[in-house]
Amino acid sequence: MDNTKNTALVLGATGGIGGEMVRQLLAAGWRVRALTRGETPSPRGDHVEWLRGDALSRADVLAAAKGCAVIVHAVNPPGYRHWGRLVLPMLDNTIAAAIAENATIVLPGTVYNFGPDAFPVLTEDAQQRPLTRKGAIRVALEARLEWASTQGARVLIVRAGDFFGPRAGNNWFSQGLVKPGQSVRSILYPGAPGVGHQWSYLPDVARTMVRLLAMRATLPAFARFHMAGHWDHDGRQMTGAIARAVEQATGAPPVIRRFPWWLVALASPFVATLREMREMRYLWQTPLSMDNARLLAVLGQEAHTPLDEAVRATLEGMGNLKAAGKKNAPGLPAR
Repeated sequence: MDNTKNTALVLGATGGIGGEMVRQLLAAGWRVRALTRGETPSPRGDHVEWLRGDALSRADVLAAAKGCAVIVHAVNPPGYRHWGRLVLPMLDNTIAAAIAENATIVLPGTVYNFGPDAFPVLTEDAQQRPLTRKGAIRVALEARLEWASTQGARVLIVRAGDFFGPRAGNNWFSQGLVKPGQSVRSILYPGAPGVGHQWSYLPDVARTMVRLLAMRATLPAFARFHMAGHWDHDGRQMTGAIARAVEQATGAPPVIRRFPWWLVALASPFVATLREMREMRYLWQTPLSMDNARLLAVLGQEAHTPLDEAVRATLEGMGNLKAAGKKNAPGLPAR
């Protein structure tokens, strides 16, 4: 590879999607830089160039992106605090760096941009009429990226369902269904009975992004793709896969229970994380799947790890299958 054209900067490299993008880029032969707010990690033999800096500092981002062909924008405010105030300034810094370097911005997209009028099957060109404050910010974010694509940057957005994976970080799987590091005696499912839900295995998402990056020169300057991921048509496929993995590992099948939305409602005025969860409840009350025809037309196939294999790897990575002797703590999962 030509190093001047195949160096990627990853913002949010210590998070779920950012960390997975680091791993997949390295596996594909890319040179990788990572910007971190804290102390740069000691050499770990991972071939990542760790730089100290802040995504909220334009000077830091511009310096880190020097000579990069790709900037992966997978960063969020610490602890998701002040999300509405900080997300767009961070993106503006990434845009400035991408324009300066004629680089491609990679953004992990979400379904927050859309309201139920775009459901039940979501296409890339569906009207974005969000129901929530966070959704409105995501719409503004993508609009700024579309503008950037007219100013010398290129943009690749890959939209997927709820993430899960061995190192997926903050997500519904590890915040709602099970608790990291604990034996799984019960599974809390947030969805309404019989309502379908979209899931995406994080390594599959990152592999798909890297494959698209390899052909970025042939894509539109502003390119959006949807992944089909794992479609749980009735809300029982994911819980069933978890139950099978746990029973195979421990001999004891977990109980499947309804997620306590009533408790979220009571506590949300006092806990920011629970307010965010409650705001997105509508995504668990109506079916939503994604049409990946555009992705298939470009790549031929979508990276797709079988559900049982993906769930087992996720539970192993989270320490759930090694914790048979521990008792679940009461209360709701936390970020």
